[in-house]
Amino acid sequence: METKQKNRRKAPDKWIFIVRAFTIISWVLFIFALGMSYYAAPESDYGFLRYQGISVRKFWVVPLTGYLYGALWLSALCSYFCLIIHKYRSRRASDGKKFNLFLLMLITVAWALYIITSL
Repeated sequence: METKQKNRRKAPDKWIFIVRAFTIISWVLFIFALGMSYYAAPESDYGFLRYQGISVRKFWVVPLTGYLYGALWLSALCSYFCLIIHKYRSRRASDGKKFNLFLLMLITVAWALYIITSL
């Protein structure tokens, strides 16, 4: 026979609000980095552009790359901070696993390492 345990949580505490705020900040920084990478990354050299004689930028824009790099590491740091807080604050099996934050941290770190190796 299965018994339901009573949920004794009255309301989210300050740590839950902190985790939610850092999660939002982390995703906003990631979206900012996506937009920034459009302007900082080298342009694609298509055959049509070569045929028309249009010049294409084949290097990273250094000032924008610095902002992109900083946004990526801040996003990864916020995600890591959220995962650490969630690890120590969640005590029930019904609490979420936060796979989205782990995946976000993994993507941002890999992206930052790609930028380092491609410069």
